[in-house]
Amino acid sequence: MSDTLYETIGGRQRINNAVELFYAKVFADDSLRSFFEGVDAQGLFARQSMFVSMLIGGKTIYTGKNLTLAHAGSRLKGMTDVHFDTMLDHFRAALAEVQVAPDRVVEIMTLLEGTRAAVMGRPS
Repeated sequence: MSDTLYETIGGRQRINNAVELFYAKVFADDSLRSFFEGVDAQGLFARQSMFVSMLIGGKTIYTGKNLTLAHAGSRLKGMTDVHFDTMLDHFRAALAEVQVAPDRVVEIMTLLEGTRAAVMGRPS
């Protein structure tokens, strides 16, 4: 049996490190910061780590809201595809910083791109 993408990149610790770096980038980005005002950062980190882990084949079960509901507030604040693209760019950079292999980064980014419709509240 082959390893999952999750196992291949180093599992929970690698994902947690990437998520922490990702949110440092997001919170420092003037174009994104307003979407996270008043949000429990630690809870956000935990849910994001859980979601990404599940998405890439970890045994973790995501117990947060569905993506459409979870991002409704951001859409009301004006989130667009440009913002989504910027967030993907930050996640890509975070994965590279924690030394995920470039081919694995491409795989992960493809999976994250697949969440766009749900995050943006569109039919898939």
